[in-house]
Amino acid sequence: MATCFRLRSCLALHLPRTPPSRVLRLRAGYPVARIRGYARGPAGLSSALLRTDGFVGGSWLSAAATFPVHDPASGAELGLVADCGVPEARAAVRAAYEAFCSWRGVSAKERSSLLRKWYDLMIQNKDDLAKIITAESGKPLKEAQGEILYSANFLEWFSEEARRVYGDIIYTPAKEKRALVLKQPLGVAAVITPWNFPSAMITRKVGAALAAGCTVVVKPAEDTPFSALALAALADQAGIPPGVYNVIPCSQKKAKEVGEALCTDPLVSKISFTGSTATGKTCVCSNRFLVQRGIHDSFVKKFAEAMKTNLHVGNGFEERTTQGPLINEKAVEKVEKHVSDAISKGATVVTGGKRHQVGKNFFEPTLLSNVTRDMLCSQEETFGPVAPVIKFDTEEEAVAIANVADVGLAGYFYSQDPAQIWRVAERLEVGMVGVNEGLISSVECPFGGVKQSGLGREGSKYGIDEYLELKYVCFGGL
Repeated sequence: MATCFRLRSCLALHLPRTPPSRVLRLRAGYPVARIRGYARGPAGLSSALLRTDGFVGGSWLSAAATFPVHDPASGAELGLVADCGVPEARAAVRAAYEAFCSWRGVSAKERSSLLRKWYDLMIQNKDDLAKIITAESGKPLKEAQGEILYSANFLEWFSEEARRVYGDIIYTPAKEKRALVLKQPLGVAAVITPWNFPSAMITRKVGAALAAGCTVVVKPAEDTPFSALALAALADQAGIPPGVYNVIPCSQKKAKEVGEALCTDPLVSKISFTGSTATGKTCVCSNRFLVQRGIHDSFVKKFAEAMKTNLHVGNGFEERTTQGPLINEKAVEKVEKHVSDAISKGATVVTGGKRHQVGKNFFEPTLLSNVTRDMLCSQEETFGPVAPVIKFDTEEEAVAIANVADVGLAGYFYSQDPAQIWRVAERLEVGMVGVNEGLISSVECPFGGVKQSGLGREGSKYGIDEYLELKYVCFGGL
């Protein structure tokens, strides 16, 4: 959950190529199945990148069952994807472990070069990759194009960071001894990612892992598996060795058992998870707007006008669209629940408030005023187009409201007072703070939160450390 608040000394309103075929050759104990072709998909999507099989040990691997993936905007079926289970998950882990035994010894320069080739291929295929994101997540195409550039940049960044993993030498009191600190790759990393950034969430984790010398098994969200599989096709083209990058898509029905298999496999040394509020509680988007009483009414009026002028609901492939559908029916129901709860407790619907006539997974951009802290939209992450506005009087009150949450990924505030900016930025219990800025994500900067918003950081020079362990070596007899 992220909070945005505006203080009296505020600024003006700101709104925020075909991959080579391979014969399936898996060692004894691996599940063997026929290899299917590509998904046909809707017109305009690259058939070379729209893969339906899992990717294990450098080979495309089908499963005994499949599950459908739908366009959330139209409801059209995009394709039937391999529904991988525990056997496929364990096979992927074994493939990753066997690959790790050699990948860890590959020079940092060579790992860097391979990641750079992967990046180059993403840029060459950026338009096709963006269309896949829009098709499976509903995200407006311009935003999807932005995500692909952001996603690719993590591969570029970590291709450079791969050559900057340094150890240390410590001089001890004993003259005949020296202490060395080495940084070594952890091993196999299981990567579990959500649907809202189906490409960038993967490269942010995988880029760091591969740069460090780790190998990965990716389990993408069941709603958006095609982006992860498209990345596999490009990784294969880039020359990433078999078993270094593996993908096991699965349905929601199998997600629990696959997740458990990955988390309990003794060959897995690292779990990197970003997901639903039930487990990894939060997102970087603002969930509450705290506005000082003196400017509250003016802010709400201008906010409503800006929403009506700038937000256009529709299919993500339509050029005018700035807001696409929610990912599925369950997501819409949650938004409805939050809005209904707020209204029942005294909130006012300034604009929006109901499902949009465009389709069943669409919801009107909604602005709520007279919101109080006992409402669900103040306590839980809505993950929908709802902006609840809460009044406050003093800086201390605003910070207290923001910090009462048991999550703390990001917070945003607007002020022109330098002293106030330092005070509030330091007191906010979040991992990231935006000051007079709503777009704070950057590959060069650490992404992560505090409290129940998770452990560790991704991106930046710190991101690679999550996939490295320290080894102390005492060198005596000198």
